[in-house]
Amino acid sequence: MEKLHNEIKNIIIQTLNLDDITPNEIETDAPLFGDGLGLDSIDALELGLAIKNQYGIVLSAESDETKKAFYSVKTLADFIASQQ
Repeated sequence: MEKLHNEIKNIIIQTLNLDDITPNEIETDAPLFGDGLGLDSIDALELGLAIKNQYGIVLSAESDETKKAFYSVKTLADFIASQQ
């Protein structure tokens, strides 16, 4: 699962052009939005598209399951693993 965590962290960095952050600086359990990494709704859309392209998983913006999945790197990895 750690490999998937690192893949997701790299996707976040590349997709959102966070060149000043390394994967090690993104905490696996920290929130991606708000107080954590500080992402916003536009970032969520871009990240969702990148996840779809990388893993072939379609995410619904209205789905409560998707909203819960995007809480942290860990929850996103758990969601991706459950869909594969």
